[in-house]
This record gives sequence, C-alpha cells and structure tokens, in this order.
Amino acid sequence: MKSISILGATGSVGLNTIDLVRHNPKKFNVVALTANTNVEELSRLSIEFDAEIAVIADESKFPALKDALSHTTIQCGAGEAGLIEAAERESDLVMAAIVGAAGLRPTLAAVRRGATIALANKECLVCAGDLFMTEAQKNGARLLPVDSEHNAIFQVFAFDQAKSVEKIILTASGGPFWNRRDECLRSVTPSEAIAHPNWEMGQKISVDSATMMNKGLEIIEAYHLFPVSPQQIEVVVHPQSVVHSMVQYTDGSVLAQMGSPDMRTPIAFALSWPERMKAPVERLSLPDVGQLTFSKPDFETFPCLQLAMEALEQGGAAPAILNAANEIAVEAFLNELIAFTDISSVVKATLDKIDMKAPQSLSMVFALDLEARNTAKSILDKFRR
Repeated sequence: MKSISILGATGSVGLNTIDLVRHNPKKFNVVALTANTNVEELSRLSIEFDAEIAVIADESKFPALKDALSHTTIQCGAGEAGLIEAAERESDLVMAAIVGAAGLRPTLAAVRRGATIALANKECLVCAGDLFMTEAQKNGARLLPVDSEHNAIFQVFAFDQAKSVEKIILTASGGPFWNRRDECLRSVTPSEAIAHPNWEMGQKISVDSATMMNKGLEIIEAYHLFPVSPQQIEVVVHPQSVVHSMVQYTDGSVLAQMGSPDMRTPIAFALSWPERMKAPVERLSLPDVGQLTFSKPDFETFPCLQLAMEALEQGGAAPAILNAANEIAVEAFLNELIAFTDISSVVKATLDKIDMKAPQSLSMVFALDLEARNTAKSILDKFRR
C-alpha cells in the first residue's frame, strides 16, 4: 500500500486523484488532504479516507473545519503553515495540485524532504524553475509530471539517451476558439471561454487554454523538466486531444503517447509509477475518432503563446512576471472587467514595464510575483470596459 498526501484535494486534479484512490482502496493510504476554502468537501473526504491531517488554506475557515472534524481523531491545520505541515508529513507520494503561487512553498517543503512529487502545480516551474529543480536534485526528490502533455513526454522520453532527442512536440487542443480569427474574439464571454471542447478543467486553466497561454506555460515547464533547449520545443495544434505529446529522435522516429482526453490517465500513471494501475477511463478507439489532424499555431490570433516563448528565451524574471500578470488579467476577464483579447495586452504591458533580474531565492520569487501583480492591476485601468 502506498501512502499519499493530496495538496489541493478539492480542485479538478485533486478530485480526479481522489476518484482513482477510491477505485483502488487497497493500493493507497491517505495521509494528508488540503483545500483552499471548501471546508465541507475537505471534511467529508478526510472522514471518508481517514486522513491523518486536514488543512484549509483560508484561515477564517479553520473553526468550521475543526467543528466538522471534532468527532474524529483527524488533526486540523490552516493557512500556509498548515499547508507546509501537510506537505512535510511522511508519505510515499505528494500530489502537488494547489493552484497558483500558493502552491510554491508547500510543494517545495515536500521536495526538501526528498519526496516523490506528482507535479500538477505550474507555478513551481514557471516562477521558480531553476530554484525548484536545484532543490529537487539536491534533496533527491523525484518529479512525476501530471499535466497530460508532460506526462506523455515523460512516458516516451529516453532519459538515458537524451542526446538522441531532436525535439519534443507539445500538442495543443487549441481550446474552444482555435479556428476563429482575432476580430471575432473580442466579444467572447467568460462562459464561452471556459467551455473547453475536450477537457473538464477549472475556470482559470480553461481560459488559459482558450488564449493558449496554458501551452506557453507548458513550454516553460517542459524546458525545466526535460534536458532540452527552448529551440527543441515545438507546439502543434491537435483539436482531437488524442495524441498528448511526442518526442522526435535523431533517427527520424517520432514516439507519441495517446489516449482518451481524461486527466485520470496521467494521474494514474503518476500515482502508480513505476508500475501501472487500472483506471476507470474510456478506452481510446481510433476507428471511432476517425481522423487525427495537426496544424501550426496561429501566433497572431493567440499572442499569449508567443509572449510565453519570448519570456522563456529572455529568462531571468520574465517567466514569473508573465505568470503573475496573466493570473491578474484572467481574473479580470472572468469578472467581465476586460475583454478576452485584452488578456495578452495586459501581460505584454506588464512584461514591458518591469525590469528585474532572475530571483535568487524563494522570497525574491514572491517579491517579484507581488510586484508583477500590482503592476498588472494598475495597467488594468487602461482596458476596463
């Protein structure tokens, strides 16, 4: 039986992880569960799986969590200190699925105890990639990517023959607007943007998919996860979301990982690695799919992808600024304060305004993140509708 802690248990990735644990009760023992604000779901899951500790990130919700678990022996925690405590609890695997910069310190705490990390938090690598990878190597932590694209690459990447890799090819669904032109996108509503045609995801990541910023962030992640240069990372649009990513080798071979678009497949791979486990997902039927199509991304219509690629090339503080500005812009769009096409404009203006060196510590990462967010907020006024 493998012990597991799930940081971000009530989010999309967390609940998919819970579903797999539920389907395999003899394989997993739950140690810690955390949530942002959803006390009811957190307490229910903690009782169901008899967790050692339950942590709510929102400290104002702590009394409600204590009350809900008062009749149990489950320990309760709250705030960042509680999240770090949950990450530091001894377990075989930590599912790092806290969304946003809030997941940085807890995930790093798990890395520093040398844990195996199922990594679903983009910010760890986008905002602090060099620092994070250095800590992982120093402490012997193993990173298992959970994003379907990086998980696919992990499955077909010959790490012992890395020099034979010519490039990795990240596939992108293109989101709900991949075949629209720029002039048609300004009037897009939040409800349209979060209606992803293939995947069930949270609102923020769904908008990122619609702008293709999500793919840009994945390029930055891939650079840190795999021994390749930025020039060895390519993106192709693949609307069917069947080929999850590919690796091209020097002999001309291209190895692809395929499957139905269900996050439980890459999560199951991470949970059971180095073995495989049964997952209750729809099996891929290529005759039913019929056709697999691929095309080059449209950088003019989806400028967020180009901004992310430029941020990786620039290096230093640029990826962290990009991420922070994007979070502010997406939130403003979801609140109907700016137009869909203004998201990229806010991000670009923020990148142009801040000139900082690469952060050398986690405290510098957070200082940079805060400055970028404040700058992006001040820029929003120019785009408010």
